[in-house]
Amino acid sequence: MAIRLTGSPGGGAAPAFDRAALVARGERLLAALDQPEAELSLALVDDETMADMNQRFRGREGPTDVLSFSLVEGEHAEHRGALLGDVIVDLDVALRQAEALGHSLDDELLRLVIHGTLHLLGFDHEQSDEAAVMEARERELWDRLQP
Repeated sequence: MAIRLTGSPGGGAAPAFDRAALVARGERLLAALDQPEAELSLALVDDETMADMNQRFRGREGPTDVLSFSLVEGEHAEHRGALLGDVIVDLDVALRQAEALGHSLDDELLRLVIHGTLHLLGFDHEQSDEAAVMEARERELWDRLQP
């Protein structure tokens, strides 16, 4: 199992967070999801990059906190190897959300990686019944990944 962490958001100094801890928590997440051989691509971007991606891929204006691009399903799934897909996190949004919720940026990044990874595995929250299932799974994983 492996986490490929990329990205260095532009536009000034990036907020401080523990990159090694994020990778370690991501690896523990994959283990908790019974994906011991899986790989996850995790990219950290800034508001400008995320707004562009959100417009291009979802037709929505402005940045969002996390986008997921699954390789588990779809026309190229058989060629994916161990890679589940890409989770793209907006570091600027994550920082604002962490401050608003009163927790650390490291914790907010984990919350978003859990959310994005569940999307890679087919979880969704468009319908209320789907949202309840996804939220319960997020809480379970959050609890399991706490030190």
